[in-house]
Amino acid sequence: MNRRGSCAVRQLVTWLCLFTAAACAVGPDFRPPEIQPPSGWVGKAPEMSFTPEHQAELVSWWTTFDDETLISLVDRAIASNLDLQAAASRIRQARASRGLVAAGLAPAADATASFTRRRSVGSAFDDTSATSSNLFLAGLDAAWELDIFGGVRREIEAADADIQFTIEDYRNTLVTLAAEVALNYLELRGFQQEVLIAQQNLAAQQHSAEITRKRFSAGIVSALDVANATAQVATTASQIPVFETSAQQAIYNLSVLIAMDPSALVDELSTAAPIPGNPPAIPLLLPSDLLLRRPDIRSAEAQIRSATARIGVATADLFPKFNLVGSYGFEGDESGEWLKRAYRVWSFGPSVSWNVFDAGRIRSNIALQEALQEETVLAYEKTVLTAFQEVENALIAYAKEQERRTALIDAVTANRKAVDLSTKLYREGLTDFLNVLIAQRLLFDSEDALVQSTRNLSTNLVALYKALGGGWDSK
Repeated sequence: MNRRGSCAVRQLVTWLCLFTAAACAVGPDFRPPEIQPPSGWVGKAPEMSFTPEHQAELVSWWTTFDDETLISLVDRAIASNLDLQAAASRIRQARASRGLVAAGLAPAADATASFTRRRSVGSAFDDTSATSSNLFLAGLDAAWELDIFGGVRREIEAADADIQFTIEDYRNTLVTLAAEVALNYLELRGFQQEVLIAQQNLAAQQHSAEITRKRFSAGIVSALDVANATAQVATTASQIPVFETSAQQAIYNLSVLIAMDPSALVDELSTAAPIPGNPPAIPLLLPSDLLLRRPDIRSAEAQIRSATARIGVATADLFPKFNLVGSYGFEGDESGEWLKRAYRVWSFGPSVSWNVFDAGRIRSNIALQEALQEETVLAYEKTVLTAFQEVENALIAYAKEQERRTALIDAVTANRKAVDLSTKLYREGLTDFLNVLIAQRLLFDSEDALVQSTRNLSTNLVALYKALGGGWDSK
């Protein structure tokens, strides 16, 4: 290449690079959707606070239950859960895909080399006139598509949004995982307490049945009392295996969440323990803060960003594509002659391609991408409304369960007095055994309901933490 040619090439490259840098990407720019959140929550309880100090507890809300076993289970699940590992893998996939797209901004070059031996055919009457020759080729072919209208840059923008989506998906998996571990643990402790309540009532009913049999032997009561007492003992005993089955299944669920064999935690968790109590203060976000805290809302916004960028990718196909192509190499019939200046070959120049007729394919693709983007906006709005609903559902469920539990505590106290009084009167012959049966049944039902209410109160709180997007840290 002579000096004049080299100078012209450099000027052409310089101008094209400047044009590329100054060019703007076609298609719409992303704008966050405008949502008008409510000013506050309808079901906010007095012990729920908006202070930043309490909101920081959302990151690791399970520690507020002050249960070392629960804390350990959540930590182990975060370290080894398979769904969480799969979500992390999807982040790596998205980042690798982004690298593939970003490579479109850079030139591509291929190195080639070949050797060919050729023989020319002589005349039909004189074969000695045939000749043989060698051809050695080596060189570098390069091509660079200039992103004048921003199609590649829009693809990179979409890929960045896809990365953000997978990150938010990972965070959402964290939120769900912590809640699932806590819910299964609370269910386990609740079923274990129901087993204890049933066993205690069974012992009391067996004692009453024994008294009834003695009184029957003495001719004081009829066989009907014995039959009723025996039936109540059997009914209560029949419920214990149901509770034990549910407790065992909760242990299996916890084991799988930690990516362990279903029976791995049986020895550790089979001993009954109380249901973890609720913390004295509960952190609560403002509705406007929820838009930034919930990973599913953040991922829905990332989907809008990705879909918006892909409109630009489709729009860029309406415009011509500019390329710089060139090659440089050596060609000769002897390998030792490759590096001689006379055997150098090169070519360089711009090229333009433009799809001037495609039967509407490009514009149909643009319309398709616009419709997909519209769908993501609608999905975002629904996600936000669902998030507000989930918080309100958890708030009202928590508040009303508190009222129910207070009433059940009073019911248990009254039923215990009724059992003591009816049993005493029955022994003194002042009442029949039916009143004892009714009192014992009501006591068992109210104690079991109180255990369920205590468990529900904690599970409603877990649902609130999950609805608030608790369980992940931006760090």
